[in-house]
Amino acid sequence: MASDPAAAAPPLDVRAVLRLWWPLAASWLLMGCELPAVSAVMARLPHATVSLAAYGGVVFPLALLLESPIIMLLSASTALCRDWQSYRVVRGYMLIAGGATTALHALLAFTPLFDWVIGGVLRPPAEVLGPARIGLRLMLPWTLSIAFRRTQQGVLIRAGRSHAVGIGTAVRLGANCLVLGAGWVVGHVPGIVVGTLAVSAGVLSEAAYAGLAVRPVLRRQVRLAPPAPTPLTAAAFLRFFAPLVLTPLILFLAGPVATGGISRMPLALQSLAAWPVANGLVFVLRSSGIALNEVVVALLERPRALPVLRRVCLAMAAATTAVLAAVAATPLAHLWFAGVSGLAPELDALAGAGLWFALLLPGLSALQSYYQGALLHVHRTRAITESVVVYVGLCTAALVAGVAAQRLCGLYVAAAAVTLGTAGQVAWLRARAAVHLRDIARRGPQFGAHADAPWPADVPA
Repeated sequence: MASDPAAAAPPLDVRAVLRLWWPLAASWLLMGCELPAVSAVMARLPHATVSLAAYGGVVFPLALLLESPIIMLLSASTALCRDWQSYRVVRGYMLIAGGATTALHALLAFTPLFDWVIGGVLRPPAEVLGPARIGLRLMLPWTLSIAFRRTQQGVLIRAGRSHAVGIGTAVRLGANCLVLGAGWVVGHVPGIVVGTLAVSAGVLSEAAYAGLAVRPVLRRQVRLAPPAPTPLTAAAFLRFFAPLVLTPLILFLAGPVATGGISRMPLALQSLAAWPVANGLVFVLRSSGIALNEVVVALLERPRALPVLRRVCLAMAAATTAVLAAVAATPLAHLWFAGVSGLAPELDALAGAGLWFALLLPGLSALQSYYQGALLHVHRTRAITESVVVYVGLCTAALVAGVAAQRLCGLYVAAAAVTLGTAGQVAWLRARAAVHLRDIARRGPQFGAHADAPWPADVPA
């Protein structure tokens, strides 16, 4: 490890950015394929519309919300697991938080709490409630599996074995496809059962692979590493991690809010059914921009990095927006939604038109990564949490306006609300990052690094 990576490294060029970006983008792309694959098989199985509505409108958003206390364990594990004591502290939080969220998941899925939260608060169409309850029960392994594998993946990344993260994603998708294929062949099992079983099998398989891949790292590197000068305690970990919990927790609240809004607007059932399919396609295109976040964080220290990273992010924003526009304006949308995803004609038309309301999202994701990565680089993470509050506030306001107006179907309003919220989030990040970007450009790549920051992640030379 180099003590001054910026000084030792050559000036950054576009090739170096793309070399670091493409494995991360491939991993995000593979994860992005999960939702379209699940939706495509659900659409070809019994009770397709109700199953899609239950999964996309209730089960998946609630699973993401339950996951929020542990989703940032990847960042925490990468930064903190420098010795065996630190690893034990992070692992202890993982077991406690993962166990607690799994217990809450079980209460929602197996007790009358389901009727109060889902039936009384979210109020989806009545025919969605039964399949949603089944889906939540089959998704029970979700949170603890993700908590475990994110903790192990952070150790792998810190040890320079980030390729194992991509392999784990492929293992997850392979398990998804095996279950989805079996359900498709059998043909008479309801889509919500096949889809949620596939997702559960995927996260369990990825967690198992991460546990196997991390063993030699724990044995040969983490256990033998010298103790940190300041040992990591549970209290110190919570001080470090508490702000990171807030960001996904606030962000994932938007999912159930969107479900509640869609359920109260015209064409509620059709919108809930088409929403996960349209959202899945948009996410595939957004994934290339999302992957730039870690690239900006890792490379901003390099000489002359700022203009190169800005150029790559702007080019990515323009390219992904153009691709989505081409899909929406040509028969490619029909080919994807009707041919690949298997949507019925009315859902195909609804999802295709909805793409226009989400046209700016892929480009906004690339810009978000640029400004958010810069803020992470200078340790100004509070601004990121603030931007998520802006996002949720704008989304909620747009959904409330759509419910009050009752003029557009729920899918169109939800797509427009997410776009408006993301645009506001990017604007906030840009405003908060502007002064730091100017200082980085003026004072050099090392400006803003906290010399006294506890347990910083090592930066490869």
